[in-house]
Amino acid sequence: MTQVYDINQFNQATDDLCRYGKILYDRDWSPATSSNYSIRLNADCCALTSSGKHKGELNADDILVVDLSGQPVIHPQHKISGKPSAETLLHTQLYQRDKTIGAVLHTHSPTCVVLSQLWRDDVLSLTGWELQKAFAGETSHKGTIHIPLFTNDQNIERLAGQVEQRMQQHGQGHAYLIRGHGVYTWGKDIQECFRHLEALEHLLGYQLQLLKINN
Repeated sequence: MTQVYDINQFNQATDDLCRYGKILYDRDWSPATSSNYSIRLNADCCALTSSGKHKGELNADDILVVDLSGQPVIHPQHKISGKPSAETLLHTQLYQRDKTIGAVLHTHSPTCVVLSQLWRDDVLSLTGWELQKAFAGETSHKGTIHIPLFTNDQNIERLAGQVEQRMQQHGQGHAYLIRGHGVYTWGKDIQECFRHLEALEHLLGYQLQLLKINN
């Protein structure tokens, strides 16, 4: 698909995705070629990390553009290469449903992956933690944040449909887990999205410690 997007905006998105990729890799939240990240460019497309790229070594050639159906975008004055991640539709599902979402981060940290396998229920509810206020719109530790868990599925279109159905029924929330796989979170921009992810890592770490203590 041929589409015009702002080259300067794409270049900024590329810089941000490469920079945060290094941060996430250094924290062991995105080992090797796992994980994928995206930033919205406009109402119709987003910049996305290419499939199979080492997240600690991302460069400008590792970022491409896709439309909101997950198809690569060809800019008439900007040649880029690469293959969209197999999980692209889990990013575009969020951009389609909420125009205020500006960035999505998907990571594979040990905490998120292990907890997703140990947690028996389909929803993990967090309440009473001061760090909940790190999420946009959350103003008190007395609230409850619900994080749904989905069974891992290589059919990403089907999985994206399950995520959308859950959000339609129970609200969008701030994040979700895929069992044995990792976490997805989002925000109005990459900075807010990273803040959400950092808070999640700690909150889910608290929950994992409680499981160990209680068992």
